[in-house]
Amino acid sequence: MAKQLIPKNQNLIIERFEYRLVYSKTGRARYISHLDLMRTMQRVFKRAGIPLWYTQGFNPHAYLMFPLALPLGTDSRVEILDVALVEELGFDEIKERLNDAMPEGLRIESVAKPVMKHTEIASAEYQIRFTCNCDAGKARELFLDFLGQDKIEIEKRTKKKGVNLVDIKPHIKLVSLSVENDEVVADLILPAGNSFNLNTSAVMEAFCRVKEVEIDSIYTERTKIMTESGENFI
Repeated sequence: MAKQLIPKNQNLIIERFEYRLVYSKTGRARYISHLDLMRTMQRVFKRAGIPLWYTQGFNPHAYLMFPLALPLGTDSRVEILDVALVEELGFDEIKERLNDAMPEGLRIESVAKPVMKHTEIASAEYQIRFTCNCDAGKARELFLDFLGQDKIEIEKRTKKKGVNLVDIKPHIKLVSLSVENDEVVADLILPAGNSFNLNTSAVMEAFCRVKEVEIDSIYTERTKIMTESGENFI
């Protein structure tokens, strides 16, 4: 009878200390994919000499939890990373050691103990700055008219039903809309979290299709992550 292999860390009781990190992802780093970001962060902790807590079992892995993926190409200074360490360290020490090991465009903004649960995340606020193949005043009018439609339908692919149309109009909240330096500046709140996610690219693609315009330049930034009540998650 073959001898059963037992993982070395099976039944070990290792104390864990949990922390919530708020980090920025800007500049060139905004083009790092979510999967590559996870690998990058593991390397950063290793370079900083901060010991991560690992799950037990046959396939142990470091506890790094990103509750909300950031759309590729979007800047943010409010991203969240929850980690578990095998030793207790001060907030300032964790921040300084990690920032010394961070690549360009990634930076820890704050460290604290987790308070809210990931499941409480319900929405995120974004700022979109864009120019079109028309002047900014006209583009603002077109965007306002676009958001004022009875329906804004996009194609959504699912495993069970294939491609079907989804009305995203009820899920878009306009916070402000202005023109600054020949750019249209739109602040939108979009759903985010476990139940339904809507990113800015889907909104802007629908705008271009419906209003038959072309985007010349665009910049997007996630500025807030919020709960169902509108409270700031961090």
